[in-house]
Amino acid sequence: MSGARDMRILALWRDDPREAPMTIDARIEETRIVSTWELFGAFGLDGDGARPFVLRRDGRIDFGRGESWRTELREATIRVGSEFAVWFNERDSGVYRIVKIAALGAKDDK
Repeated sequence: MSGARDMRILALWRDDPREAPMTIDARIEETRIVSTWELFGAFGLDGDGARPFVLRRDGRIDFGRGESWRTELREATIRVGSEFAVWFNERDSGVYRIVKIAALGAKDDK
């Protein structure tokens, strides 16, 4: 990648890739998120339903209504195969693996 580009990142929970897939839109340059603003994304937590969130600048995943998780995604290397942590609460966390990075607005051939 050359220059900053608006991309969609798809990451899967390493322990169970079928559960809670995460998508997030971000501006990426090389292998880093360069978006300094809050980012929008969603987890697939309820079957086919999506649970939207805002990724705050401090790494908090804000679902609204006072509920939030934390992540180190803003500091992670952004490329397919890279991993980053998500903390669901103070005792429970998971590792996510980036499986796809696509330009926003690009159509999939499927």
